[in-house]
Amino acid sequence: MGLKIGVDVGGTFTDFLVAWEDREPEISKVLSTPEDPSIAVIKGLSEIAASLDPPMSLEEFAGSIETIVHGTTVTTNATLTRRGAKAGLLTTSGIRDALEMRRGIREEQYNNRYTNVQPLVPRYLRQGVKGRLDRNGKETTPLSLAEIEEAIELFKKEDVEAVAICFMNAFANPEHEQVAAELVRKMLPNAYLTVSSSLLPSIRFYERVSTTALNTYIGPILSHYLDQLIDKLAGIGFDGILLIMQSNGGVMSPGVARESAALTLLSGPAAGPGAGQSYAKAHDQDNCIVIDMGGTSFEASLVVGSPVVVNQGTIDRHRIALPMLGIHTIGAGGGSIGWIDEGGLLRMGPQSAGADPGPASYQKGGALPTCTDANLVLGYLNPAFFAGGKMELDVDAARNAVEEHIAKPLEMTIEEAAAGMYRVSCNNMAQGVREITIKRGFDPREFPMVVAGGAGPLHSCQICEELEIPFQIVPRESSILCAVGMLMADMQHDFVRTFVTDLNDIDWTELDTLTSAMIRDGKHLLEDEQIPEERQEYRVKFDCRYVKQYHEVSFVVPQAALEARDTSSIADTFHAEHNRLYGYSLKDQDAPIEIINVRVQALGITEKPVFRKEEFAGVDPSNALKGERSAHIPAEKSFTTVPVYDGHKMRYGNQITGPAIIEQVTTAIFVSEAFDCLVDQFGSFALYQKGREDLVANTTERKQP
Repeated sequence: MGLKIGVDVGGTFTDFLVAWEDREPEISKVLSTPEDPSIAVIKGLSEIAASLDPPMSLEEFAGSIETIVHGTTVTTNATLTRRGAKAGLLTTSGIRDALEMRRGIREEQYNNRYTNVQPLVPRYLRQGVKGRLDRNGKETTPLSLAEIEEAIELFKKEDVEAVAICFMNAFANPEHEQVAAELVRKMLPNAYLTVSSSLLPSIRFYERVSTTALNTYIGPILSHYLDQLIDKLAGIGFDGILLIMQSNGGVMSPGVARESAALTLLSGPAAGPGAGQSYAKAHDQDNCIVIDMGGTSFEASLVVGSPVVVNQGTIDRHRIALPMLGIHTIGAGGGSIGWIDEGGLLRMGPQSAGADPGPASYQKGGALPTCTDANLVLGYLNPAFFAGGKMELDVDAARNAVEEHIAKPLEMTIEEAAAGMYRVSCNNMAQGVREITIKRGFDPREFPMVVAGGAGPLHSCQICEELEIPFQIVPRESSILCAVGMLMADMQHDFVRTFVTDLNDIDWTELDTLTSAMIRDGKHLLEDEQIPEERQEYRVKFDCRYVKQYHEVSFVVPQAALEARDTSSIADTFHAEHNRLYGYSLKDQDAPIEIINVRVQALGITEKPVFRKEEFAGVDPSNALKGERSAHIPAEKSFTTVPVYDGHKMRYGNQITGPAIIEQVTTAIFVSEAFDCLVDQFGSFALYQKGREDLVANTTERKQP
């Protein structure tokens, strides 16, 4: 394996993992540049090159890189800030309001101030044209070419940058959409184009039109960004492979990303669950909760055997029906701003100070108190060692901001106000974890928590105490966990076709035709991405439900069952998955099952970085002791002098007793009074509830030859 670099562009920091062929991986962070994220990418590569021993020029270093795997928030931010392209929609006459009508269900039934979501395509640019197909794809009304041309002329007049095409029942027959697409390409050759039957050929019109419109809205933004990034990388001598992280946990080429921009809406955080599972496996755990608290947001995800995948979700209330990891995101990060609401209650976020101007303590013009400022006041951060000393935090500025905006209005001391900000942030994040566990039928106490993000390890103990989670793992690379996950990801392409039938009445010839076509499409993409046949894998999945149910359950169909056409075995697999997700099945009632969609997952297996095991170094951590300082202890609501350890000097077997602080260049860990800590064989920090040494018994036993 040659030199590979994972790059995760966040709202506040841009993270790098450098995976060498012959030495331990290295990590690096730089402040993000929201105006053009590619600037931070180049800056980070430059700093890495200069830090090498011996130093290398940027051009020499870039020329030695074999692969860059890149995660981006460009499309997410464009959606959230409504800075996407000016888009038009061609759809079937009479249903152009589907983006507003949606499913006809009000999201907040008892909210008297409820307002409907604003479609990404304005109504006057949503043009209905005559032409109709029935549910089987048979034409009932011919397509009006004249009306399509008239709509395109309107798009020209209004300087539309992107066009979406979504007709009723096009999933069953793409002919009408293909004809319309040819006219758009002819009359608007420079417009970004999304055709629903190419992007999402599946049943349910609202989900399909919403996904198509969203892809169209962000497509030009992503294309422009990729052009900037590719040009800058070429300018410094990079001629290796560039891969883009996608929402399903896999990676893809920039060409695929341009056409299916919506696949990047969770591009950054999607790498976290897979990476988190790899660290949990070091403790013989196949399941885990993964949390990632960065500068702007907090993500929580669940791994149950494998990262939990959903086939649809929402972003800023807009429906997207593409496979993605089941990640719950809230506005809670180091940059989250503390404020007092109209009822006099303390709130944290979702507003963020970001990287510019950043927290008050950054001394870059920020004046509002943030979570980072509160952590500084509470003693959890060393002002002289933030980012390894690259930045010096201003304690006085942090205290002044907390005092002015929180302490005085609430008639508290500065320390009490900072402690309140810390607790509210932790409670918000604990609720985020409940969303992906309790609300899905899982008990969080049964899962170890893998902690990521630069700010995550400062809050994880409090989150775990709130949820009664006894065990957590903080990887040495926790601050850049998503960058690690990007280098662990495989090439992945997902395909779907609607195939409505009773499970016992499958037309196997038609099913074979559908799956073969999707496998063939996947093979073409993987071959274009230079994945040899021996590293290609294909999985067939069914979306099934009990008859009269509304929602489907997606599961991998055993290959042996497909080859044997064994519907009984397929039914058993569905029953088991339904029971796992919802706690029951109707197997004993012999309830009929129907297939709604057939999916194919095409995987290209990539080389993974290897993290070497450490030699057992004994339990004594005194060699890593840096000193001590006063820090706030939440349970005692007071300050206590606690030991401070250098995390980079701690080795396998070292044990410490909480409360304590462990400092690293890119993060810090607050070990609360309720936890102790052990360094495992991969250098990760395993925090376990006091008295629960059994949780790390396997790790300690491995010290024996």
